[in-house]
Amino acid sequence: MNSQESLNLSNTGAAAVLIGDPAKFGRVAEDGTVYVITPTGDRAVGSYPGKSPEEALAYFVKKFEMVASEVALLAARIRSGAMVPSDAHEAVNKLRNQIKDLNGVGDLENLSSSLEKIPALISEHEGAYIAKKAAQAAEREARKVEAAAIKEKIVAEAESLVDSVAWKVTTARLKELLEDWKKAPRLDKKVDTALWKRFSSSRNKFDKRRRVHFANLDGEHKSIAVAKELIVKEAESLANSKDWLNTAKRFKSLMDQWKASGRGKKSSDTALWNRFKIAQDSFFTAKNSDMEKRKGSMVENLSKREALVAEFEALLPITDFKPAKKKFNDLMDKYQRIGMTDRKKKSALDSKIKKIEDEINELERNFQRKSDPTAKAQANKVVQGLAEAIENYEKQAVKAEAAGQTAKAMVAREAAAARRVWLEQAQKGLTEFTS
Repeated sequence: MNSQESLNLSNTGAAAVLIGDPAKFGRVAEDGTVYVITPTGDRAVGSYPGKSPEEALAYFVKKFEMVASEVALLAARIRSGAMVPSDAHEAVNKLRNQIKDLNGVGDLENLSSSLEKIPALISEHEGAYIAKKAAQAAEREARKVEAAAIKEKIVAEAESLVDSVAWKVTTARLKELLEDWKKAPRLDKKVDTALWKRFSSSRNKFDKRRRVHFANLDGEHKSIAVAKELIVKEAESLANSKDWLNTAKRFKSLMDQWKASGRGKKSSDTALWNRFKIAQDSFFTAKNSDMEKRKGSMVENLSKREALVAEFEALLPITDFKPAKKKFNDLMDKYQRIGMTDRKKKSALDSKIKKIEDEINELERNFQRKSDPTAKAQANKVVQGLAEAIENYEKQAVKAEAAGQTAKAMVAREAAAARRVWLEQAQKGLTEFTS
């Protein structure tokens, strides 16, 4: 087998080929000395006291095999492109010295020949080494670009969350992004540091906003709790009230205040609301129970109100507001003394009464206006003023006609005619005033 073939074998196989038959390349003398057989003669390589000739020979064969394995391994590494050429040359020199002084049993000549073929192999595969290194560099660069893209994506998302108000969700997401960052490959220190600063800055900005928000929220919650505590205490004080109408209105107002006070801390809000609800339910349960008892009397009260409304309507038509007003007030006093009545039905009756009341009030206002001496004096003044104006315009017309100023006379007579119409209306209004 030639040297090139030996270089293509595995480590153990290469050694076996180079060693060949141990009996051919080594022997053991009677005194136990082991010799390696070479083309230039036998050379003592050592002894192994206390061992059989076969064991001693095997021991030195093993030494040879180890060096042969290194030669085969070196060739394999060079061929794979895994070894730097300069390192490979250095390894050849070391192995050359080892083989030269090797105390082992095997085909030293073949082993040395195989080693001397390696420099040519180094040159032959130097291009492959360079290509492999270039590929590895490209792969590293690709991984670096990919890692940079991953971290840039993490940083960009973190920056987009800086102004988020979804506090819980965003906090959880930033934690996930931090874990993603830890799992991502490291980059060049400068690039990694710059990206980390951006990422860390975004996390810190959001966290600062979150802490400020919850600090403010805590203050708001305390204020809300104080306000709601006052609402609840008042509700509890009204729970046993028997003033159904006013208390029901007050409970509605308290409910409006509750809604307007805002949302507080959940645990506090829940506890306060439960107290408010208990007080409210207690009042309305008692109110509804009382209303059930009053239903019979409400029917009777409705009949009374309807009878009175008929008396109210009997006042129509009103000719003299004074006796009508007195009668109206007497009826209203009775109407208001009647007990609780169904709200909707009472409202319909109230509307009828209101119309009658409005009519009486309108008649009273007209009476007061017509009996007002100041208004009457003003009306007289208007009548007198118009009469004087008519007289003056008539005089102007006569004077103009005498002077032959027909157009001027016509204007004066038209002005007088217009004021006669106004005077007639003013005199009619004056007659409406009482003496």
